[in-house]
Amino acid sequence: MGATVRPRLWPPSFSAAIFDFDGTLAQTWHLWRRVDEIFFATRGLPFDEDASATLATLGFAAGAQWCVERYRLRDEVADIVEEWNRLGAALYETEVRLRPGAEGYLRALRAAGVPLALATTNDPHVLGAMRRVDVYGLFDEVVCGREVARGKDHPDIYLEAARRLGAAPRDCVVFEDILPGVLSAHHAGMGAVAVRCADPRQPWRELVREADLAIEGWEGLPG
Repeated sequence: MGATVRPRLWPPSFSAAIFDFDGTLAQTWHLWRRVDEIFFATRGLPFDEDASATLATLGFAAGAQWCVERYRLRDEVADIVEEWNRLGAALYETEVRLRPGAEGYLRALRAAGVPLALATTNDPHVLGAMRRVDVYGLFDEVVCGREVARGKDHPDIYLEAARRLGAAPRDCVVFEDILPGVLSAHHAGMGAVAVRCADPRQPWRELVREADLAIEGWEGLPG
């Protein structure tokens, strides 16, 4: 447990909230797996589950650089990022919806005066392609991975989200579905809530052990 006081989701015991998107608010792991499968297949490489999980943590630019170095690719980093953006946006445009109860809880928090930030390794181009989810309308601030120096295995994106919200880290709670995110939230001095997702690779037992609170989803919460 990273925090001394277990977060209370309702009424909220925190004064600012930071949310991950993929997996946490929307079940999108299968879409990014499809992107990864296409990426590896077009280069004659076998699909790598571990690499796919690593890319989810690093984000686009750092992930592309990692692929170039690991697989000795001749691709330019910018070209790989553009490829992932194009493939991701095509899938996100029509296939992404928020998980049941997620939008209601977000709106309930905002109505209660809790500012919200989205902290995602996703790219603005992909987020903006969604027809059924308006993240820029749901959140006070949106921080994408390319706007900070390091991936979610470091606290940069959560600290930047707190800064934009004008909140002290100790007053923030981070909602995440990946272990590096939960650990980094704690390193930032924030509370961490683990959210179970549909990805079979999710290390749920470790997340339950490390997070201050673990939830199965958003149904049953206010909203």
